[in-house]
Amino acid sequence: MNCKGVSIVLSLLLCSQITFAQRKTAVTLHVDFSFLDTKIKSWVDSGYYKGAGIALVQNNQLIHKKYFGNYKPETVVFIASAGKWLAAAAIAAVVDEGKLHWDDKVNKWLPEFTDIKGETTLVQLFSHTAGYPDYQPAGAPIDIYQDLATSVAQIVNLPADTLPGTRFKYGGLSMQVAGRMAELATGKSWENIFQEKIAIPLHMPSTHFTPVDSSGGHAPMLGGGARSTLNDYLNFLSMIYNRGVYNGKRILSEQAVRTMQANQVLTADASRERFIANIRTRAGNDIYGLGEWREEVNEKGEATLISSPSWAGAYPWIDYEHHLYGFFITHITGYKNGFSSFYASPVLPLLVRDALEDAYNPAVKSGFVPVKAGKLFYEELGQGEPLIFIHGHSFDHYEWDPQFYFFSKKYRVIRYDVRGYGRSSMPAEFSNTSHADDLAALMDALKIKKAHIVGLSMGGFIGLDFLVTHQNRVKSVTLASGDVWMGSPGPAVPWTQEAIATRRKEITELYRKGIDSFKRLWFNALTMRQGRPIEQLRKPVWNMIYKWDAWQPTHIEPRFLLGTSVVDKLKTMQVTVPVLVLTGDADAQHKSKVLELVPSAVQAIVPNAGHVSNLENANGFNEALTRWLQPKR
Repeated sequence: MNCKGVSIVLSLLLCSQITFAQRKTAVTLHVDFSFLDTKIKSWVDSGYYKGAGIALVQNNQLIHKKYFGNYKPETVVFIASAGKWLAAAAIAAVVDEGKLHWDDKVNKWLPEFTDIKGETTLVQLFSHTAGYPDYQPAGAPIDIYQDLATSVAQIVNLPADTLPGTRFKYGGLSMQVAGRMAELATGKSWENIFQEKIAIPLHMPSTHFTPVDSSGGHAPMLGGGARSTLNDYLNFLSMIYNRGVYNGKRILSEQAVRTMQANQVLTADASRERFIANIRTRAGNDIYGLGEWREEVNEKGEATLISSPSWAGAYPWIDYEHHLYGFFITHITGYKNGFSSFYASPVLPLLVRDALEDAYNPAVKSGFVPVKAGKLFYEELGQGEPLIFIHGHSFDHYEWDPQFYFFSKKYRVIRYDVRGYGRSSMPAEFSNTSHADDLAALMDALKIKKAHIVGLSMGGFIGLDFLVTHQNRVKSVTLASGDVWMGSPGPAVPWTQEAIATRRKEITELYRKGIDSFKRLWFNALTMRQGRPIEQLRKPVWNMIYKWDAWQPTHIEPRFLLGTSVVDKLKTMQVTVPVLVLTGDADAQHKSKVLELVPSAVQAIVPNAGHVSNLENANGFNEALTRWLQPKR
């Protein structure tokens, strides 16, 4: 975005050359959250939710709020596991009062727990390390229409799964015992504790643990039985974000908030828990505090992104790195097409960060250009000869972060989202369009006659197609891990009915297995080499794949690429522009067909890199491309 997207008060500050860190602590920006809204609307339009609401607060100022579908400010929603955070805070308030201690053992308050479960501490009950079963076993009474005393009576005789503190096992049953301890310590019911300590002082009139539905109510399920509204929960997040203070009044001690956010898994084995690994690709056992996930941590081990997601889709989070908290309120209507709200909602902080990053860089020009039956999102920075970067499959324009700012010092750099990816339009099945023609339309809209074209993987296929179809608009072509696309015969060969039927079966099977599983398999294929993860790739590659809509594997694609038909075209044309094949040394054994088909093409090797060479060794990639782009004398 340009400086017109920034408030007048901030324009002088943000359009000057202040540091990235300073921008993050500056007062709130006017940010374009349209892509975030589009994502949420797509979930509602797909029937996953009847409605939803989103609110974002940065530096204690509301910067975005919107409702979707049939949701309104007064809509009360069963928020499932998002209530764990609320329950942990209520327990923390009782600890602050001195009536409970985090190291209190269960048998101190409930002597009927005579087995190893009685040795579990209050901290372990709320950090999923208690050794208790995660849920009631099959055939046991369900926690419904009971009070906590009755609920705990059904737990006392269940066999322990493990010794306390030895294994992390996500569930909510042990939290019932913690709630009962709080009742005995205070002489009050759980609902009264919660109202007195949290809901009333935080002005949360619609938030309760009982009843949670119109049929008469469930037991006060601390691990998943709360209901709330968008505004109510936002007040709670305000208190946590401000280290226990709400509207100038202290609700929890700073120590209580620190304890909730600290790593409480400790030495327990968390290797079987895949949630954080799946959404953030982060390994380790420092994944949970008290009632909240530690999605990201800094080098000091402090949580910088915390959340309390629910299976139903409700997702509260605090992003300390960006001085922001947010809440997405919704409730899933049913499982369709393998959609998992538990794994879908944590993409929201990434979309919010994307929007903020755009605002933090006001010198970057961005927008949409029209193409046939759609539009392409682009970003532009710098002056000089035009240099256009084209991303790979499942990626978006953020793939080129290490190149976009580097080359903008000498070139007019453009990066864009290919049709079907990022913020650009989704295609229509069997439509008559091509990626190469889209690139030509982008150049027309930006008044670019000729440009240097750089593409990686799929971007390289597009660059090669563009060379064949629009050579007169090319200054040079760099194909990074890009060759001839052998996956289709090109637009001249239409889809047959048999191929369509086969493709439909593949799509059905993909949905059965789940899009999340598919994405993780694809991610591993890109970020593993010889059975070992390529660490520098994991975060940036996953963040792009996680945000990716996966339109391509779930649809019958148009013939976007020339495919194998490019071979005959190259054999019959004279290539008059410089062509570079840029290869990571880990892939150096691959014999490029482009080098065979274009005699004038040359190859350069990026050391210490494989398929995604521009991210794995950004400096080596930039050096090789810089040498290539220098005027040939």
